[in-house]
Amino acid sequence: VPLSLTSGTWRGCCTLQEEPDNGDEDQTGIPDLSPHFFTYCVFSRSLGTTHNSDSSSLESSSDLQPPAYSKLEFKRHAVTDDYKITAQVLGLGINGKVLECYCKKTGEKCALKILYDTPKARREVELHWRVSGGPHIVRILSLYENMHKGKKCLLIVMECMEGGELFSRIQARGDQAFTEREVSEIMHDIGMAIEYLHHMDIAHRDVKPENLLYTTKESNATLKLTDFGFAKETTLHNSLQTPCYTPYYVAPEVLGPEKYDKSCDMWSLGVIMYILLCGFPPFYSNTGQAISPGMKQRIRLGQYEFPNPEWADVSEEAKQLIIQLLKTDPSERMTIGQFMNHPWISQSMVVPQTPLHTSRVLTEDKELWDDVKEEMTSALATMRVDYDQVKIKDLDTSNNPLLNKRRKRPSEEAIFSHLHITYCTCSSCHRTQ
Repeated sequence: VPLSLTSGTWRGCCTLQEEPDNGDEDQTGIPDLSPHFFTYCVFSRSLGTTHNSDSSSLESSSDLQPPAYSKLEFKRHAVTDDYKITAQVLGLGINGKVLECYCKKTGEKCALKILYDTPKARREVELHWRVSGGPHIVRILSLYENMHKGKKCLLIVMECMEGGELFSRIQARGDQAFTEREVSEIMHDIGMAIEYLHHMDIAHRDVKPENLLYTTKESNATLKLTDFGFAKETTLHNSLQTPCYTPYYVAPEVLGPEKYDKSCDMWSLGVIMYILLCGFPPFYSNTGQAISPGMKQRIRLGQYEFPNPEWADVSEEAKQLIIQLLKTDPSERMTIGQFMNHPWISQSMVVPQTPLHTSRVLTEDKELWDDVKEEMTSALATMRVDYDQVKIKDLDTSNNPLLNKRRKRPSEEAIFSHLHITYCTCSSCHRTQ
């Protein structure tokens, strides 16, 4: 039973070992990874509800230690013995594609991720397994190791997230109001996943809308984080330095010598929150556009705006929270504990129910937004990102297709006609004055 947290309490755990399955490997099947160790959780110790400004709910108990996890043991009989695999592609992850499959015993619809057996793939499996069952994290059901077309593969059977992507769900709302309070609730759920990962000394490193999926299409569906292809362990003496990321959500330190650690996830939270509140991103990537030294510097300066009319009615508390998340200096950036204890996150019931432009912007500019996502997916498929493809500008001076298309509409020209923006002539800066 994967580790889970229930109603804010932690109970400890014990591990039992099962005799491994030494059956012959099916050379025609696809890999099967299933653990032969099982962790049973017992909950009794309350974490309480009082937190200081620099500690998260998971960190508030001084004697709370990361649980002991079972050693990974992969099932070696064919995954097709247990699951019927269809040709339906559900998604494309960092390291491999995800297919639809059905459990032969129960008929349950699941998601099957297929990875070629490499050290990187095994790291992804291990870290995802370690946090599987945590709050708002996609759950692993079975793990397999099989031969497929002469190559050893790893297969991850996960719960099927039938509700789809976060932003697709918002687009589907049509004229139904999408409010600031709802954004607060969504960010709280995402924050819970990041809080759990960071407590386990794991940085996700690719937190973005495409990796945030709903369990079902129902209104009460749960939002969960997936795809641990870039995830890494991080400790006090081993900050993350590998330059792998998705361009739209890249933290500025990734483009320089600073160490790449958990604070990158916080930067991504700021970008996601920004998009949820207006419908377009503060930073973006242009396909085929080389990055100049000046543009690289503006990335590191973290220049962005809160333009009207999209931001006119958004609360000052929300804007200030984004500013704290998008600090370019990682040491100044808000931690996950501070984020979860911020009133705008922890007290969502008092966040104003202000209608936002988000749903309309995403719907009207759906074609452009899909192009943005397609570019990001391509970057993920290559399992690497070329620094020179990343390009970030101020929103009011950029070629951001989502924003510019809307601003060129005749009905909106009057809204923007009063904006007078000047720029520093310094070639290394171009700050908005």
